[in-house]
Amino acid sequence: MFDYSRLRRFPDVEAPNLQAWDATDELLVDWARTAGIAGDCIAVIGDEYGAITLALTDAGLHGIRVHQDLVTGRRALANNARALGSDPGAFTTHELDETLLRGAQLVLVQLPKSLAALDEIADAVARWAAPEVVLVAGGRVKHMTLTQNDVLARHFTSVHPQRATRKSRLLVASSPSSPPPSPPSPPAEKPLPVPETTTHVVSHTADGFSPVEFTLCAYGGAFAGSKLDIGTRALLDAMPTLSAGYRVQGSAVGRSQLRKNGTAEGQNASNGGSSDQISGVTNEGTRVIDLGCGTGALAVAFALQHPTATIVATDRSAAAVRSARATVSANGLDDRITVTLDDAGSELPDGGADLVLLNPPFHLGASVHEGAGRRLIEAAVRLVRPGGEVWTVFNSHLDHRRALTRAVGPTEQVSRTPKFTVTRSTRRARIPGEGTKR
Repeated sequence: MFDYSRLRRFPDVEAPNLQAWDATDELLVDWARTAGIAGDCIAVIGDEYGAITLALTDAGLHGIRVHQDLVTGRRALANNARALGSDPGAFTTHELDETLLRGAQLVLVQLPKSLAALDEIADAVARWAAPEVVLVAGGRVKHMTLTQNDVLARHFTSVHPQRATRKSRLLVASSPSSPPPSPPSPPAEKPLPVPETTTHVVSHTADGFSPVEFTLCAYGGAFAGSKLDIGTRALLDAMPTLSAGYRVQGSAVGRSQLRKNGTAEGQNASNGGSSDQISGVTNEGTRVIDLGCGTGALAVAFALQHPTATIVATDRSAAAVRSARATVSANGLDDRITVTLDDAGSELPDGGADLVLLNPPFHLGASVHEGAGRRLIEAAVRLVRPGGEVWTVFNSHLDHRRALTRAVGPTEQVSRTPKFTVTRSTRRARIPGEGTKR
């Protein structure tokens, strides 16, 4: 019997009330073990920390194909496989594409939170898996809805809910509907249906800022879809105040409201302004990181309002990264914004940013937990240079301002609503012993 208790969530947040598997994982594993299907005909989607994959390899199945949206889950699977001594050749990792599903007869799915993500998964399975494929999707009963059955029924002619067990339930879908015709030459990186697209306007005219219109794109698994979530909107609304000292293409925009420091004196004078010392963040060649970028709204809006800035937008979700790349391209910013799949900017250099934009999550899966946000705050400390800034939006009931002051440096409130607070933090000088990532 596989010992699930040996699994860890690392490098994701770990806490006594957070475990690396649930009863749904065990039900999916039990279904696969009794199905009598070879490992190389099984695909697993949404295996958060490797519980399904490693339990099946422990049962002697080999050739399993796995897709995990979060890079933290991918790293956790690899870590758990090493810790358990699992055969590294027993499974392979894939994106949500044809290589994952070609010839699959059984697809095991941990139900995603969004219906759009489930629709994208079901479409991919019906499109690329074997005609006799059976899709078995499971979740915790308290998070399941009848609409999930309807989504599966768009792509499969047979959908049967199973009896709930240990507060989890499986949905079994089979007999794929006839797939829609593929476009004549689908782009290599976008084999699935095109992203949902909407246009948004950031209506700011103060201090030299003109209204900015941009297109936002989203694939199924991206948080908030192609809409602006209200936290992102709050930070966008605060950008004119935050950017009050910026100089757009050499023309004065206004005196900085940031605390004065000595890091930008030369930059200010070279732009034709006063030699007074202003904020360490200037517009000339500003290096910006959008940490946890989602669909790329903050990165694109900032780039459009600051024409000389270069930006790295990074997220741990493959669906978010795919969406952000589409957003960047739709707005003609491929030469100025680079989008990466990474865990909290772990592959970016220390102190390489003048500015970090941060809209941290407050959920870990279906659980409300501050851990994910605190991890990103700690990452921002490493990524921003001394004198640089971190602009953060967070739920007003969270104690992130205190955490930012302690970790980053002096933090001021820029705006606040009953739901969201926007702050600006200035990175204090590095403490002795801090190294540099190369």
